[in-house]
Amino acid sequence: MYAYTNGDRIVTIERCATPRGELQLQRRGTGEYEIVSNGTFLMATYNGESEKRLVKSALDAVGKTDCSVLIGGLGVGYSLEAAVNDPRVRRATVVEIEDKIIEWNRSHLAPFSGNAAGHRKARIVHADLIRWMSRTEDTFDAICLDIDNGPDWTVFQENDHLYGDEGLASLGRLLNPQGAVSFWSASSSPVFAERLERHFITVDMQTVERSDNVHPDVVYIAKR
Repeated sequence: MYAYTNGDRIVTIERCATPRGELQLQRRGTGEYEIVSNGTFLMATYNGESEKRLVKSALDAVGKTDCSVLIGGLGVGYSLEAAVNDPRVRRATVVEIEDKIIEWNRSHLAPFSGNAAGHRKARIVHADLIRWMSRTEDTFDAICLDIDNGPDWTVFQENDHLYGDEGLASLGRLLNPQGAVSFWSASSSPVFAERLERHFITVDMQTVERSDNVHPDVVYIAKR
């Protein structure tokens, strides 16, 4: 697996202004990509295992086939790839607030996810997840959230809502019976785990080692 070094050359592929600030796609070394928001690292193509685990762990918790999946945050496409390639998934809906990230997933980032954004199972919605959740009438068997860097490291303050009591209650309303929701996090969060236990019957935490040898990523899985 790829491990970057301080000597890797970084080339800016595109930088754009959004209502939430500056978004940048950059290439590191020989061909890996990173996405940076307002100077804060968000995601990269060289670390995808935990994003894939985010989906698999939720589907394993649901324990059935013919599942509908909601993914909050497109990232570099690894979570969507895991969903559309899983035979248990009938339909995978991704809600992504940044149209540039959607565009990059259909161009520069497409080879890394097997062009998951163009898969027949995929439905990509350009919207703010919080607002979209309040309007949609859809329900899902599995909900997988990869927003910012997790409950304790949100890049945008408004996303704190997703990890609070009101947000968790809203997520519960979107779940079908026996459904499960998973959360990606850059580190463990005991406070968030306790909050999950107030809203869901079972809560589990999985750690995923990273290829760049820093602390492991964390996936929380909660089931109704």
